[in-house]
Amino acid sequence: MEKKQSLNGVDFIDDAYLDNLAKNTAEDPGKVREIIAKSLSKEPLSVEETAALLAVESPDLLEEIFNAARQLKRDVYGNRIVLFAPLYIGNHCINDCKYCGFRRSLRTAVRRTLSEEDLKREVSALENEGHKRLILVYGEHPDYTPEFIARTTRICYETKVGNGEIRRVNINAAPLSVEGFRIVKEAGIGTFQIFQETYNKKAYALYHPEGTHKGDYMWRLSGMDRAFEGGCDDVGIGALFGLYDWRFEVLGLVTHAVYLKKNFGVGPHTISFPRIQAAHGLNFDLPYQTTDAEFKRLVAILRLAVPYTGLIMTARESAQIRDEVIEFGVSQIDAGTRLEIGSYQEKRGGQQKLEKEQFKIGDERQLDEVIRWLTGRDFVPSFCTSCYRLGRTGEHFMEYAIPGFIQRFCSPNAVLTLCEYLEDYASPETKAAGYQQIERELAKITNPGEKIKLIERLEKIKNGQRDLYF
Repeated sequence: MEKKQSLNGVDFIDDAYLDNLAKNTAEDPGKVREIIAKSLSKEPLSVEETAALLAVESPDLLEEIFNAARQLKRDVYGNRIVLFAPLYIGNHCINDCKYCGFRRSLRTAVRRTLSEEDLKREVSALENEGHKRLILVYGEHPDYTPEFIARTTRICYETKVGNGEIRRVNINAAPLSVEGFRIVKEAGIGTFQIFQETYNKKAYALYHPEGTHKGDYMWRLSGMDRAFEGGCDDVGIGALFGLYDWRFEVLGLVTHAVYLKKNFGVGPHTISFPRIQAAHGLNFDLPYQTTDAEFKRLVAILRLAVPYTGLIMTARESAQIRDEVIEFGVSQIDAGTRLEIGSYQEKRGGQQKLEKEQFKIGDERQLDEVIRWLTGRDFVPSFCTSCYRLGRTGEHFMEYAIPGFIQRFCSPNAVLTLCEYLEDYASPETKAAGYQQIERELAKITNPGEKIKLIERLEKIKNGQRDLYF
């Protein structure tokens, strides 16, 4: 594929080529099994190899893909699932994306930006639930400058209640200039997410009106290039499934990951794959809605295509779908999610108010319920942030992850953060289930010295110490 230079960066998405791969690749069982074997050796797949997996329709071969995704997830990430909460800072927006409840032309949307005091109350409420990791979400608006993002990030880190503290703040915001990325990086952000929404240029133009900031496809596509140039080596990409053919979007995401790895030495830290959901004022047909069966397939195939990239499944999905899909390679989920700005400090309960939110949530379970569900599925809920604070990010993360050393850090650190939650916030039922899971994890450790060190740290946490990690 020939790369075309644009004023805003390199156009590495060849629509015709990806469309052809998505629609005309034939199922080839022998080739598919070779590709699965390559993925299980923890090698990333090419776009063409990913297309071969997307072409599979036969049930038996699909099951081989699902089984491989299960195995690869356990081989690379173990059985831990990282938990976070989204925190909407403001929903003023100058864009007019047709699928979004925050679009500027929607006069009935309720607009708000958190004050600094409101932000502190929101963070305190999240800490009192047990959260340690946040992603801050901003509309695209002149008020939400890099300096504003940096200031809100620092407030999150500075706000502490009891044993509660926020240890990692990720960002989901509009693409910035190189200097803008430098400013937010200096505030100590974690991952900076930019979703392309759809990689297909015609579909992109259909949903993002010309003349708006977001209508500039290339400014958005090249956002991660500027992020790396501005010092942000921890980036997240994503597509909103339902705007175009799901196979094309998977190939777009993999193309983007390959491009970043080739040009910056490291691919995206995370990939998100939300499906479009009901939103206030959304009243148009969606000819490319992704079915549950297709969603299950795309998650498994993404896991095989990008072995070392975190996969985020959001609360847009129902609890039932999350239960079905989580085993196929998901490594991060949100929990206790609320989208109405300023609503974490309010009492729980009641239906969503879509005129105040971006879209409808599918999984409304509170954090405690989600943790109990995960332990019941033999997953370890994790709030760990040690890699980021010890510099194991970007290329350094890959140095640790590729040889498999990351499990030596992540598995015990996940157990330690789970213990913190159980001691400080858990309901009696969740505490009992959580400690049963910890006992199962301890039983898996074969190195006596490592087991003793972990047990010692667990006892220190029970005696009041916090933030212990390897």
